[in-house]
Amino acid sequence: MAMKYWITAALTVSFGAAALAHSGATGVVKERMDGMSAMSKAVKAMAPIMRGKEDYDADAVRAAADVFIAHAGEDMVKLFPEGSDAMPSVALPAIWEEPEEFAALAEKLQVYATGLKEGAENGLAKKDGGGQSSSMMGGSSGGMMDTGSASSMMGGGASSMMGGGASTMMGGAAAGEDKMMTVEEVAALPTDAAFAAVTQTCSACHQKFRAEKN
Repeated sequence: MAMKYWITAALTVSFGAAALAHSGATGVVKERMDGMSAMSKAVKAMAPIMRGKEDYDADAVRAAADVFIAHAGEDMVKLFPEGSDAMPSVALPAIWEEPEEFAALAEKLQVYATGLKEGAENGLAKKDGGGQSSSMMGGSSGGMMDTGSASSMMGGGASSMMGGGASTMMGGAAAGEDKMMTVEEVAALPTDAAFAAVTQTCSACHQKFRAEKN
């Protein structure tokens, strides 16, 4: 139930504005908008699988991970050259004011998406009798994140979502700390946990570097 709630929040908060109307967008602005839309579609395609509403499909997970990989890291950063913030772009000046942080999040997305792909055969976390993630996630996930606002999807959100043990296993990175998981660490997670790490990285980037659309 809690995972379903979190996935819904990821769709509405993290990617709800990703499929923006591209009217008037050209060149690099359109290219990056197209990339965001592609990632939005990948999240929506994965949501029923991560909720357990559709049969688990490792090939579909790998395909979704490939979409993120293709639009992350340096491939993402190069689409935000200086002076490309004119309408209809929703990129905030913070991208160019804090380029190191933006680049670090882009790299984190690539690393986490690569881990998601490599661990695609892991499947979803096992559930206990109450429908909560079991010790495979390092403890019950009954304390999954409260996503009442966009900011609650960042910070300590993922550590509570995955249980205290998972936070330790993930090196605290999902809780918004400086340490980033390696590809191997992400690949060792249940697929829904790895997927959560990917989408939460997107959420963190959007919160700081993307303007809200009214």
